[in-house]
Amino acid sequence: MNILVTGATGFVGQALAHAACKSGHTVSALVRAYSDQLSADISQIVLEDFNALTEQMLIASDIDVIVHAAARAHVMHDQHSNPAEIYHAINVSLTEHLAKIAARAGVKRFVFISSIKVNGESTAIGQPFTEQDVPAPEDDYGRSKWQAEQQLKVIGQETGMEIVILRPPLIYGPGVKGNFASLMKWMQKSLPLPLGAIHNKRSLLALENLISAILLSASHPAAANQTYLLADEKAVSTTELLKNIALAQDKKARLLPVPASWLRFLAKILGKAGVADRLLGSLEVKTDKIRQQLAWQPVISMQQQLKKCSKENS
Repeated sequence: MNILVTGATGFVGQALAHAACKSGHTVSALVRAYSDQLSADISQIVLEDFNALTEQMLIASDIDVIVHAAARAHVMHDQHSNPAEIYHAINVSLTEHLAKIAARAGVKRFVFISSIKVNGESTAIGQPFTEQDVPAPEDDYGRSKWQAEQQLKVIGQETGMEIVILRPPLIYGPGVKGNFASLMKWMQKSLPLPLGAIHNKRSLLALENLISAILLSASHPAAANQTYLLADEKAVSTTELLKNIALAQDKKARLLPVPASWLRFLAKILGKAGVADRLLGSLEVKTDKIRQQLAWQPVISMQQQLKKCSKENS
């Protein structure tokens, strides 16, 4: 199978491109500048502006499947003057352009890496998000991913190109950045944290589990025109996550059992209610659909993936 990966120099895209090569696929990468981070087995299509992509380029590469992992990621405290506009330009308009070009070039399937933020920001414990939920994005990033999903479905209906939509929660693995990387650095220092009595439930997704789901969705006949939610085997509390990170680093977790209600009160006073929501709130994901339809199973445990993260940062 000939696969084109967008965002192939990013956290997900780079891992996907290399994994697809190892699985025996012919892989091309759509990149803005040539990257020596990609192996010589990966053909690079260099375009400073992805809007300049033409169907002739895809036809020349004989592309069967596009996995669209390029996006403007969620940004905390976005300083852009109009974040909704730039999210729309990159996550919606560019996605629509790529899909239309792909359909005209005869690409059979378009796999879109969306986000669980399309479903919403939180769940009650024991009431996980499912594919049947009415989308309820709450920020510009989540809304842009939902708008892109809708545009892709229209293009699929009009052209016959198969659309597969994947909605992952927080992804972690070697090379992870952002808040997850900060948590790992904090635990590495063995400094005390007031997070030893948090009983929430949050679904996360190991990078290798995401890659396995993408490759399966790119080829399985039953995945055509489906939307799937993804997550690791089980949701964990923030306390459990921090203990798992410490264990992977061969460190002792120093977690103080401060009640969550106290932490929320303090966060509100400090103007950090959003941070408290992410650390103390729940976001569970049900993955029955992809397990039943595609027989997908996680290929790596949380502890194994965290160990690989720790080795990279040691």
